[in-house]
Amino acid sequence: MTATRARRIASWWGSECGSVTAEAVLLAPILVMLLVFVAVVVHRGVDARLRLDDVAHQAARAASLQRTPAAAVAAARATATSALAHAGLACRDAAVNVTTSSSPGSTVVVGVRCTVDFGQALVLGVPGTRALSATASEVIDTFRSQPATGGT
Repeated sequence: MTATRARRIASWWGSECGSVTAEAVLLAPILVMLLVFVAVVVHRGVDARLRLDDVAHQAARAASLQRTPAAAVAAARATATSALAHAGLACRDAAVNVTTSSSPGSTVVVGVRCTVDFGQALVLGVPGTRALSATASEVIDTFRSQPATGGT
């Protein structure tokens, strides 16, 4: 490398003093806003998953308290519909699947599937949907079908 070329590179490099600082000052707020936006979207997904898990647990508990499989299915669906309405989820195409038997000591398994629309859930207008599902199980009480004994 010749000396004149080295001087040209040094003068070009030296003329850019402070430009990186100016660029960083201008880009930092945009990058922070982008990170906050991503954090809000991720938080909304995690929050929807937690609320759907809670809905499944409520429905399984309601089903486990019923005495017949038909009543358990009806109670699980009614509880899941009510809990979804109160959970604040923008949920489309909600489906509740219940697997149960009437024998004490067995389990009730409730699966809730829901399509969450992020465009309605966020003020930021994120397009797209995501299908979420949750499953919960409860044990049917062993003594629930026993007749009540007379008072003492």
